[in-house]
Amino acid sequence: MMELMTTSPFYHPNSTDETESNGSWYGDYDYRDDHFSKNDHTELTRSLNIMSLIVYSLAFVLGVLGNGVVIWVTGFKMKKTVNTVWFLNLAVADFLFTAFLPLSVTYTAMDFHWPFGKFMCKLNTTISFLNMFASVYILVVISVDRCVSVVWPVWAQNHRNVRRASYVSLCVWALALILSAPYFVFRDTGPSYHNEDIINCFNNFAFPDDYDTPHVIQLQLFRHQAMTITRFVLGFVIPFTVIVSCYAVIIHRLSRNRTLASQSSRPFKIIAAIIITFFLCWAPWQIMGLIELVHHMTNYSNELFDHIVMIGVPIATSLAFLNSCMNPLLYVFMGQDFKDKVRKSILKVLENAFQEEVSRSYTTSMINIRSKDKSFSDAEV
Repeated sequence: MMELMTTSPFYHPNSTDETESNGSWYGDYDYRDDHFSKNDHTELTRSLNIMSLIVYSLAFVLGVLGNGVVIWVTGFKMKKTVNTVWFLNLAVADFLFTAFLPLSVTYTAMDFHWPFGKFMCKLNTTISFLNMFASVYILVVISVDRCVSVVWPVWAQNHRNVRRASYVSLCVWALALILSAPYFVFRDTGPSYHNEDIINCFNNFAFPDDYDTPHVIQLQLFRHQAMTITRFVLGFVIPFTVIVSCYAVIIHRLSRNRTLASQSSRPFKIIAAIIITFFLCWAPWQIMGLIELVHHMTNYSNELFDHIVMIGVPIATSLAFLNSCMNPLLYVFMGQDFKDKVRKSILKVLENAFQEEVSRSYTTSMINIRSKDKSFSDAEV
């Protein structure tokens, strides 16, 4: 019989019916301690469960359609530039994740019964973390690229091209795959603690299945700690430290050069909005992961922690899921003025959103010529 697991971000509890109705479709650890009463907070958890279903469904519809349009436009309709390579890869990561969301919707709707088998359980979770790591490191690359273009425009003009951007993107995907691979290894399926007819999909850190040997129990906890801390540091702290540092340099440089600031205004605002949105959507999820880890490292049940995990997990997970459908909306609503957006086609909106700023490495005369000729608006920096 599978052991009790409390909820955690991207985790699914293998425990009481109550926690099962309140958790995400991920599970991160096995425990025998029953922290929640079977009948506690029934109405609240059912409401949170319904909220999760609505958010997952909304993220699926908007994410597949919106990111599909971005992929179609940046991949087939627009001139290839470094910017379009970045945004194409970002859209592919989000599209891949949202395409798998019907599995999450089904899992949640069936009271966390996983009917798709162990392989799909492993694949589904791996795709989710692949999306997270790929997205955040693509944003890191975009930030570094933008910083280099502003600080060293001549070097950027000579070395920055589509081919190198494609190679960098492949490296990002390789790194994201490596970081998400452990979830494929530890992901498992098994009968629910209270109902063996219900199959849960969860992270089984007791691999191989041994829940009684003391050193294996310690290994479980160590694996849980290692996964959580590694995910927090490599998937959040380091990437956002680099991103914030890059934009601090960019803002400092733009504040000293009004001409450059006016040229960089629109693409800078769009990319800044994407990064801020990613932070707001994923920060609660990362924080909940740490709270859940601290909760399970204690030797006694803490009612406050129980309630924070029970309520916070589905809300934080829903926010994280929504991030995958937000970028196409940002491209549209920040690409140009609202009246123009209404009149122009989706292609034109996205072309404006992805437009690259003019490099400072060009002479003043070239800038003046290009300001008269809009056909150069997508020229490479």
